[in-house]
Amino acid sequence: MNILRSIKSPKDVKALTDGELQILSSEIRGFLIDSVSKTGGHLASNLGAVELTLALHRIYDTENDRLVFDVGHQSYVHKIITGRREDFKTLRKLDGLSGFPKPCESIHDAAVAGHASSSVSVALGMARARTLSHEDYSVVAVIGDGALTGGAAYEGLCDAGQSKEPLVVVLNDNGMSIDSNVGAISAMLSSLRVKPGYFRFKRRYRKLFSHFPALYNFNHSVKEWFKRRLLPGNIFDDLGFHYLGPVDGHDLPQLEAVIGWAKELKVPVLVHVITQKGRGYSYAEKEPEAYHGVDAFDVVCGVEKCEKFGFADAFGSALTELAEMDDKIVAITAAMCGGTGLTEFSKRFPERFFDVGIAEQHAAAMAAGMASRGAKPVFAVYSSFLQRAYDMLIHDVSLSKLHVVLAVDRAGIVGHDGETHQGVFDVSFLCSVPNMAVFCPSNFAELRDMLGFAIYRVDGPVAVRYPRGGEGEYIQNSAGAPVALLREGNDVTLVGYGVMINNLLKAAQMLEKEGISAEVIKINLINPLDTEMVLRSLKKTGRLVTAEDVCAFGSVGSRLLAACAENGIALRNAKTLDLGNGIVAHGSVEELLKQKGLDAESIANVAKSFFKNPADVILGENDG
Repeated sequence: MNILRSIKSPKDVKALTDGELQILSSEIRGFLIDSVSKTGGHLASNLGAVELTLALHRIYDTENDRLVFDVGHQSYVHKIITGRREDFKTLRKLDGLSGFPKPCESIHDAAVAGHASSSVSVALGMARARTLSHEDYSVVAVIGDGALTGGAAYEGLCDAGQSKEPLVVVLNDNGMSIDSNVGAISAMLSSLRVKPGYFRFKRRYRKLFSHFPALYNFNHSVKEWFKRRLLPGNIFDDLGFHYLGPVDGHDLPQLEAVIGWAKELKVPVLVHVITQKGRGYSYAEKEPEAYHGVDAFDVVCGVEKCEKFGFADAFGSALTELAEMDDKIVAITAAMCGGTGLTEFSKRFPERFFDVGIAEQHAAAMAAGMASRGAKPVFAVYSSFLQRAYDMLIHDVSLSKLHVVLAVDRAGIVGHDGETHQGVFDVSFLCSVPNMAVFCPSNFAELRDMLGFAIYRVDGPVAVRYPRGGEGEYIQNSAGAPVALLREGNDVTLVGYGVMINNLLKAAQMLEKEGISAEVIKINLINPLDTEMVLRSLKKTGRLVTAEDVCAFGSVGSRLLAACAENGIALRNAKTLDLGNGIVAHGSVEELLKQKGLDAESIANVAKSFFKNPADVILGENDG
């Protein structure tokens, strides 16, 4: 029996019996395990959300009602039952199915979701727009307990609870974000999880008095009066929500009944659902953090544990060695201990390791406080998540010139997770922060040295940005200078930084075969930008190509062109290769670089085009 094959839309799910729904849940889990093992993707979170997603689609009509996911990596089940099952063979591949909700992909996707803690705010906005326009649809937000470590979630919850807008927030509580949850909120949820009997009594009580509304209202008001005075508070009640739960997130009939009740209440309601991350696949149940986001793997053997050594590992190793000799060094992460390479540091120096949860703003401000009192804080964070802390970098760190070190992981094109996770804006915003120094290592050796420079030879705020994955063919160490000449040439100047230097060197080799002599300059410190060597080269060659996997605004290429103009250097040809507005879809890094014209062959072709019509002058044009 294969019920899943018959599911073309949520309407088909609504027509199933309880028994058929149980079979469907099992089939979906089997499909997820098989499909993600071939394509890679987010597995554990989706395995845990099967029954919850089915229940939501049994109650709501997502063509009209708005279902807003928080983060969105748990939306695979939603995509499967909204007509996209056949597309899963293309999951996260170039021009294929996205791993996150995208309204342009389906009417059933209410909003883009790739970062945590914003779903309640987005959902409240939709609810208020509905009320203002006198429309008739429901709004529900699904948020994980990990996202509740983010302050933005409370901004939304506080406003929504007092709004009186009909709105349902489903809290999917599995005790995890990517790593295990931390903080007081996690402890509070744990205490709520042990009281499921209260919910059952509450529902029976409401049903018993439903035919006597006046008596129910009187009893309810008396109960609430005593509750407020005699019992410890529930944060969700205190915020203004009608709290329902905790509910077994794998009991479909109970889930459907509670979510249906929440919808009918027509007030702000929070439904607390307890789920098991990785449910149905033993490996993922035992190690949910290891199966959060995975590459292709063997279903029988599980995920391969021997991963290749990458920049995050090199960073973690270097920081641990430095901390061995300096007890003022502390490490901070925002729920990304393993992802940022800090696992060994956390074990070796637990008293100097601080996981603040999904709270990048707090992490940056806390680092400022630490630095102001003599500590040496190193905040390891993904580029795309650091965006949230921009205000703190200016207000709390930069204005006081505090020595906070940012280890900016996943900088540049990241790949399969798409638009919401590409690290392509950090150069633009970091270089706009006053007093901020920004280093860009090209390999592991340079990362180790630049981290040391950042900690010991820079006085104010400093960032060391590096990509996901491993180093390329360039393994020489030029970290000792802000700018380095890697190859001399007379015809065209190629400029880049980070691992992009590998493609520039390959492009120079290709050009040499065409009789074109390319000078390759590597920038190690992109802010402040030392332009002397580049300008000297351009006076000789008169032609410039820059290559950066970042957005065009604030790019090094644009600043070099401005420097040429300021110094009266008239270039014969120039091309700034970058990512334009920075919106980059999902695909492999190699595919995306080629698509955006940043692979070695594309760079060489641009340089070659200068010599087809040498009289052309192209200033400031980018490839976006």
